[in-house]
Amino acid sequence: MNKMKVLLVDDEEELVSTMAERLSLRGIDADWSTSSEDALRKLERGRYDVAVLDVKIPRISGIELKKQMERKSPHTRFIFLTGHGSEADFKAGSAEAGPEFYLVKPVNIEDLIKKMDELIET
Repeated sequence: MNKMKVLLVDDEEELVSTMAERLSLRGIDADWSTSSEDALRKLERGRYDVAVLDVKIPRISGIELKKQMERKSPHTRFIFLTGHGSEADFKAGSAEAGPEFYLVKPVNIEDLIKKMDELIET
């Protein structure tokens, strides 16, 4: 099987770069971005199996970013993250991705990998 290719999008640079590094150490090809605009540019240049999006990204929200990414890349699957744990964020994220593909930060890397594997298999 080909190596899974993942795009992580979160405005917290330290968090998203560390997550990408930890995924890479586990054999997953992980790119990262700190803005929705940059994520869309990366999508123009490459194909991603899974996009992991923070619900609250400045300017273009994670929910809106998903909609734009789906138009450009219909095969990409999505997981949402939030650090706020608010009910409104949960409802927005779980409505878009399904509650089983919505994780609260700080994310356990093994849980994230498990969710990505589940998405790829469906």
